[in-house]
Amino acid sequence: MYRNEGDTPAADTAGATTGAGTGLGPLLVSLQLTDSAFPSGFYTLSHSLEGFAQAGAVDPDSLPLLLRDLLLHGVGPADATALALAHRATAAGDPAAAVRVDEHLFATKLGREMRQAATRTGRQLLDLGREVFDRPEIGDYSDRVVRREAPGTQAVAAGVIYAATRVPVRQAVAADLFAFCVSFAGAALRLRLTDHRTAQTLIRGAAPVIEETVEAALRRELDDVGATVFASDIMSGRHERAEARLFAS
Repeated sequence: MYRNEGDTPAADTAGATTGAGTGLGPLLVSLQLTDSAFPSGFYTLSHSLEGFAQAGAVDPDSLPLLLRDLLLHGVGPADATALALAHRATAAGDPAAAVRVDEHLFATKLGREMRQAATRTGRQLLDLGREVFDRPEIGDYSDRVVRREAPGTQAVAAGVIYAATRVPVRQAVAADLFAFCVSFAGAALRLRLTDHRTAQTLIRGAAPVIEETVEAALRRELDDVGATVFASDIMSGRHERAEARLFAS
């Protein structure tokens, strides 16, 4: 039976994390998965920012506005919503439902670059998560992806891992959105659109937007999954054909 996000029995948490007996297990999992040192490949992505930069369509002043739009109208309705749905399906012991979410999310990614980035990082996340967390749900879903029964998008892979390690769904969605913002800010740094101090202000300024995006994602159903940031799709398509690229997306 699916548990509410406040229900994290010590026995479950102890089996899934290293924080047994402290109540910190889910938090520690979230911190590990969102760390830039976690080698899923997520931090090799610019989330279309490099395409905007190449087109001269973004500058330091407009960075916060672009990040806000990507959260509210891109990653929020698409990846964050899919993560929440995959988390619920996994917690309910219904991997077939997680596969349906995975297929739907993959189909909504219009550009080849975005599809490849999502599945490359997702498969790496599952493979590494299987080894690090040693939970049967992760291994089962990883096997499905290897057998090509599911595309293995990053958001769904994260949802499966967070649910398997008993991280509450709201915390899981917030953590993944925070990782998106950190990845975006890191790309802005490498593209010389910001500096280290201003990048931290950018991330902190996104906090209210993350909260809004989380709550919206938790209310959506499968039919709602899909982004509406068509400028990002266009920039990603141009980025695929660029002669020089720093990022995979």
